[in-house]
Amino acid sequence: MKVRAIETLHCDAGWRNYHFVKLTADNGVVGWSEFDEGFASPGVTAAIARLAGRVIGQSVMAHERIYAELYALTRPAAGGVVAEGIGAIENALLDAKAKTLGVPCYELLGGKIRDRIPLYWSHCATWRINHPGFYKPAITDLDGVKAMGAEVREKGFSALKTNIFIPKDGVLQGWQAGFAKPFFPELNVDRAVLRGLRAHLEAFRDGAGPDIDILLDLNFNARTEGYLEILRAIADFDLFWVEIDSYDPEALGLIRRQSPHPISSGETLFGVRDFLPYFRAQAMDVAIIDTVWNGVWQSMKIAAAAEAQEVNVAPHNFYGHLCSLMSAHYAAAMPNLRVMEIDIDRLPWDHELFTELPMIEKGELVVPDRPGWGTEPNEAALRAHPPKDGTALMSHRRN
Repeated sequence: MKVRAIETLHCDAGWRNYHFVKLTADNGVVGWSEFDEGFASPGVTAAIARLAGRVIGQSVMAHERIYAELYALTRPAAGGVVAEGIGAIENALLDAKAKTLGVPCYELLGGKIRDRIPLYWSHCATWRINHPGFYKPAITDLDGVKAMGAEVREKGFSALKTNIFIPKDGVLQGWQAGFAKPFFPELNVDRAVLRGLRAHLEAFRDGAGPDIDILLDLNFNARTEGYLEILRAIADFDLFWVEIDSYDPEALGLIRRQSPHPISSGETLFGVRDFLPYFRAQAMDVAIIDTVWNGVWQSMKIAAAAEAQEVNVAPHNFYGHLCSLMSAHYAAAMPNLRVMEIDIDRLPWDHELFTELPMIEKGELVVPDRPGWGTEPNEAALRAHPPKDGTALMSHRRN
């Protein structure tokens, strides 16, 4: 069974687009994967198109060989958009291989260790503040944050993750200086940011109560000095972890050693080679691995390297439902799982785009036993929601 065709499909996802690879074998089996271009990764579609020619005619079952060849061909520019394109192809190959064998993808990864995956509600309040036109009810103030904390508890989730918000003219706004929102390249953290963050966390704790875990994502929004300042300012909060992105393992290790909270990191790293310096520097308590960017098979290797360093892993997952199930198969099979990210706030038409939806019960995802990833994009629904230009992170104008 050989690869006959590789194509990409796209659809409207509100403030961004969803992107998919459709890989067709010569016996008619179709493998799917989801990838992303909105999170500062323009050009993944073009990379996939350029790589596809080397994949056509190869065995669907030989995903490791194909990955090794594509990596070798792109070695001078390893990582980034090229790596994401290779990961998207790998994930489609895994789906096609598992369907051919009539098994769920987790069987290709060594079999599942767990039937249910613990979840945290990601971008909690974030989507309703930043994208009020798509996620309801819109949140404009701390009373809305408090109410959402209560909603998380009432819906049976045990953990939530949020970001930095500060009031401006009486309305909450996101602080994403690391992503040029606002454009402050010095990334200094002032008192207004610290006050806004404390008030935001206090509102969530008031609403969620004492038993809900709160996770905080600081992204790339400070430098080492600023991260330490933030950690000192929120030392009295009971946080599950503080998530920090840094391209300097030693700097992150220094932060971790001074942090009163566990540190998670790694969502923007590629492959074992990128993660090893962080493990050696003891820079993270939890390694966050993006299976969409890396490919699930390669992500298993990263998880194994993390386990050798006594580090647990959490999948990075803020995309569509196919990505959630790809991450779920990964989370089901790796021994050193900490928790899995998922977005509960969804677009009104998300449920139309896929043949099967993730099953969530009491804040846990039930691992499906259907062949492959357990869902496929609905091509008619994708066509009914054509992609838009100028969406997601890269579209925002400088403030």
